[in-house]
Amino acid sequence: MNIPSNIITLLAGIFLTLISLWYGQHHGLMPAAASEEAKAVDELFNFMMTIATGLFLLVEGVLVYCVIRFRRKRGDRTDGPPVEGNVPLEILWTAIPTIIVFILALYSFEVYNSLGGLDVDTSKDLPASRLEMADEEENHHHHHLVALNPHGGHLALGIGSGKADLEVEVNAIQYAWIFTYPDTGIISGELHVPVNKRVRLKMKAGDVIHAFWVPQLRLKQDVIPGRESELSFKPTKIGRYPIICAELCGAYHGGMKTTLYVESEEDYQQWVEKNLIAQTQDNPSPPSGYKPHPLAGVTRDTLAQIPHIPPQSL
Repeated sequence: MNIPSNIITLLAGIFLTLISLWYGQHHGLMPAAASEEAKAVDELFNFMMTIATGLFLLVEGVLVYCVIRFRRKRGDRTDGPPVEGNVPLEILWTAIPTIIVFILALYSFEVYNSLGGLDVDTSKDLPASRLEMADEEENHHHHHLVALNPHGGHLALGIGSGKADLEVEVNAIQYAWIFTYPDTGIISGELHVPVNKRVRLKMKAGDVIHAFWVPQLRLKQDVIPGRESELSFKPTKIGRYPIICAELCGAYHGGMKTTLYVESEEDYQQWVEKNLIAQTQDNPSPPSGYKPHPLAGVTRDTLAQIPHIPPQSL
């Protein structure tokens, strides 16, 4: 049975498309999603995997076909036919990747923008009317005042906007993360947050550039000396998740890890009460003007990885 080549090409295209669509949604390469922001990032990643799978199968399929179909016959010592450039084909295989990259760039920018990546710091040098407009928009969605702000507002360094249920100050040093809860005064080497509550991290670096990264949140933010950066997220899944420094920050960079605990409201309040009691017992009556040591609250396991702190002082 002689099947026309155009029918074979059509069937191959349908088969390739179906495989790409299936694998793009079932690749299993990402860890469990644990934040509200993860959905948009996963959809972008799945879209990219769908395109990448289709291109891989197309290119490798043509390569394998050509290796088999046009292989040299036994005993054939003649030269192959002279082939010159094919301008329409070259334009086609240049235009298609260009269009794909352009689409991915727009899609990626839209995802970044939807997460508050182009949020503006409206707290400085803005008229009161402009601040009121920002607050009104903030209650509905992320506010983007880039084009509306010629009077000194500037792009915030970070991701996320909107009112937060919990704010945590983060100090990144070689090689530990220090978390301070301003509302309670708790200082910890671990990050504890309640589930389904919006959290804002206000981060600073004490020495070199670090990067706060939790794969399950699908979020990463550089922490730069001399400048505060922010990261806002809403955890949706109770569990323990690794906090990793994703920026090479020194010889012990690989040991700069701690844990994010996403807890129920009851468990989070128990953690707060437990730490308040422990903190009160350790410091029953701090003197006026007392400021805690930047390493206070950090676990021994974390401190043990910091080379410039003598083990005997832990």
